[in-house]
Amino acid sequence: MRLLFITSNRLGDAVLSTSVLRHYVETYPGIRVTVACGPVAAPIFAAVPNLERIIEMPKQKRGMHWWKLWKSVAFKWWDIIVDLRGSATAYVLPGWKRVVLSGNDDRVHRVEQLGQLIDVVPAPDPKIWLEDQSRDRAKQVLPSDGKPLLVVGPTSNWIGKTWHSERFVEAIESLTAVGGVLEGANVLVVGAPNERDMAEQVIQSIPEARRFEIFGTENLLTVAACLEKADLYLGNDSGLMHLAAASGAPTIGLFGPSREEHYGPFAKWGRAVRTEWSYDKIIANRESRFSKENLMETLPVSKVVEAATRLVTEHRLQEHADG
Repeated sequence: MRLLFITSNRLGDAVLSTSVLRHYVETYPGIRVTVACGPVAAPIFAAVPNLERIIEMPKQKRGMHWWKLWKSVAFKWWDIIVDLRGSATAYVLPGWKRVVLSGNDDRVHRVEQLGQLIDVVPAPDPKIWLEDQSRDRAKQVLPSDGKPLLVVGPTSNWIGKTWHSERFVEAIESLTAVGGVLEGANVLVVGAPNERDMAEQVIQSIPEARRFEIFGTENLLTVAACLEKADLYLGNDSGLMHLAAASGAPTIGLFGPSREEHYGPFAKWGRAVRTEWSYDKIIANRESRFSKENLMETLPVSKVVEAATRLVTEHRLQEHADG
């Protein structure tokens, strides 16, 4: 059997879409998989079982990326074609079963919508497949001193949903201080290659002996392997937040001008913590839709630290119960 899986350009949406891919990979063992997606998201699919090919689809003028995709897959028979970008491509390729997402359903979380699309309720959790190479590299990147690991994602692709750097600093200090739930933890700061300057204040606040960083210097599967080892991931609503949740890390995602009911970290150990203001109130009170203001003002440090402490404690209790 062959599966053509067409998914997002964006990292976060691509991670969420692995819920669907997981269903087919686990339902049809041995199914041969071709993934078509944007270049940013492509690395997360490199270890998918029975992967035949990843087709990167950088956006081009006049939809030429769709034409190039068609040319590269039109001369094979596809037992299943999944198109989560709602294009017409699925209908002009030779195949048997077609699954096409036609638009967003704002009544449910995006993963729940994907589950409904494939008639699987409850929806499978998103999953990142890892290989030994990525896990071995993570061991080289991370310290092996036995201390807890806090991973922080203090950046995002929009200033509006980026929690204040000074509040990240305060939260990190509180969580890792004597008596904190992650006392003495090592701290790994992560972000996109062009976001390090945005994170500079947070990076410099961490004692050098406990400070580590990845800003585009490692493959995304290595990042996922590092996240897999985290005692906690704390970060803004972003693709890395979704990657953390899918990697199994206890994950706190910070929300303000985005909807956690649609994009909260979808995992057993994923939690969304939002501003005191609702999404609707934030949007109604912003200067304009084009403003570059920070819209996370009403999220206090105390609320984040309390939620993080509770999540880490619950996770540890579960690990202890599991032996």
